[in-house]
This record gives sequence, structure tokens and C-alpha cells, in this order.
Amino acid sequence: MHLFDLKSALLAQHAQHVVPIYFPIALFLTSAMFDFVAHRTKNRVLAAVAYYNLLATTISCVPVLTTGILARRRQLEGQRIKEILLPQILFALVSSILIWLVSWLQLRSRRGPRRILSWYRLPIRVVATAG
Repeated sequence: MHLFDLKSALLAQHAQHVVPIYFPIALFLTSAMFDFVAHRTKNRVLAAVAYYNLLATTISCVPVLTTGILARRRQLEGQRIKEILLPQILFALVSSILIWLVSWLQLRSRRGPRRILSWYRLPIRVVATAG
């Protein structure tokens, strides 16, 4: 493979999923850290940073899930999902659903008149991060 061979880099099996998988994880952890500090210090700027980080995480889940599904389909070539792949896909789906739930809770709390964040969003973040 040539160093600047764009075709082989973009069309390599499984390559499109390996790189972006860590982006939403890092964004989500950073958002959780900012959210925790903002909650403790009552700092609105940190709360805004946490919100926009979470928004970027939520948006980036879609391409990561899409590339993951496409990579698995390509790798398995129509066979049934089994062994280690099934729990991996289930954990990815559960984590994505929890990320979307936290994002929805955050958005709902920002639209409210008092802008009070719900107390249960932090435990949900911990569970989503563990997945």
C-alpha cells in the first residue's frame, strides 16, 4: 500500500469504523467532566461547554454506528452475528441510546424556565460511559 493511496485507505475493510469510534467516547467523557464541575460550582459557562460537547457527541454517534454496522456486514459477508460481536453491538446500541437520553434530558432542562438540570443525568452518564 502506497502512503498516499487514498482509495485503499478509504476502502480498506473495517478502516472507516476504527478511527471515529473513540471520538464520541472522548467527547462524552469530557462533557461529563464539564457537567460535573459545572454542577458543583454552579458555573453557567462550564454548563454551556458541557452541553455543546454533549451535542457534538450525540451527532457523532450516528456516523459511528453507521460505519460500525457497515464494517460488520462487510466483515461477516452475510453470516449471522455471533460470539464477541453480538455483545459489542448491543453495548454500542445501549451506549448510544443512553447518550441520546442524556442529550434529550440536557436539552429539556435548558428549555425550562428555571434551567435546573435533573439530578439523575449524572448516573445515566456513568452507565453510558461504562457501556
